[in-house]
Amino acid sequence: MKITFLGTGTSQGVPVIGCECEVCRSLDYRDKRLRVSVHLEIDGTSLVIDTGPDFRQQMLRERISKLDAVLLTHSHKDHIAGLDDIRAFNFLQEKGMPIYGLPETLEQVEIEFYYAFEAQKYPGTPVLNLQALDGSEFEVNGIKIMPLPVRHLRMPVLGFRINDFSYITDANLIPDETASKLKGTKVLVLNALQKEKHLSHFNLEEALIQARKIGAEQTYFTHISHKMGLHQSVSKELPDFITLAHDGLTVTL
Repeated sequence: MKITFLGTGTSQGVPVIGCECEVCRSLDYRDKRLRVSVHLEIDGTSLVIDTGPDFRQQMLRERISKLDAVLLTHSHKDHIAGLDDIRAFNFLQEKGMPIYGLPETLEQVEIEFYYAFEAQKYPGTPVLNLQALDGSEFEVNGIKIMPLPVRHLRMPVLGFRINDFSYITDANLIPDETASKLKGTKVLVLNALQKEKHLSHFNLEEALIQARKIGAEQTYFTHISHKMGLHQSVSKELPDFITLAHDGLTVTL
C-alpha cells in the first residue's frame, strides 16, 4: 500500500490575509498545508479519503490520473467541496464515481451538488454514485474497508481501516468499540489541530495520548492548524514513533 498525504491542513484557524505569524512567513514547504486528504494505492486500486476545496490542485500535483472510489469522513465543506472535480475522472474513465459515506453525509452531498442529481442533468456535470455506509465492513475492488465511527463534538464522523492502516480525522472522541477495531494497526493517521484545547478536535496533547493508547508502530498527525507552530519545531517535541505529516509525504506499508 502506498499512502500519499494530499493535504494535512484545515480551514480551522485559517489566518487572515496578510498574517505575519511564523508559520505563514515560513519558507519550509512542510508548513504549507492544503486541506486534509489522503490518497491510497492498493494493488492497483486508487482511493481518496475526502475531497476538499484543494482536491483538483492536489491530484494534479501528485499526477494521479486514475481514481476508483472516494471515501468521505463527513460533510463539512473542507472535506467535500472538491467533489465537482470528480467530473474529470468520469470523463477519463467513462463511468460514474462511487462515493462512500454515512447517509447524512451523502444527503448533504445531494443538497450541495444538487445539479449532479437532477432528472435532466446539464451535460458535463459530475456522475456521483452514492453508496451509503451503515458501519459494516465493505469492499472496493475486493479490498476490505472497515469504517471507524468517531465523534466530532456531536457530529458522527467516519475514519477508515484498510489492512494495517487506519485513518481518523476531525475527531475529539474515539469510542471504546472503535478503539477495539484499531488494535494491531501498524500505521495510524490521527488529527491534531493545535496545542491549545479545542471544542471538537484533538489538540496535540490529546492526540499524543490517543496515539500511545492505540499503540501503532508509526503514527502521523494531520489536520494541522497554523496555530500548531512550525513543522521543524513541533517535530522535535514528538517521540520517535510519532511524526507530523506534511503535504506530499509518501509512506509505503
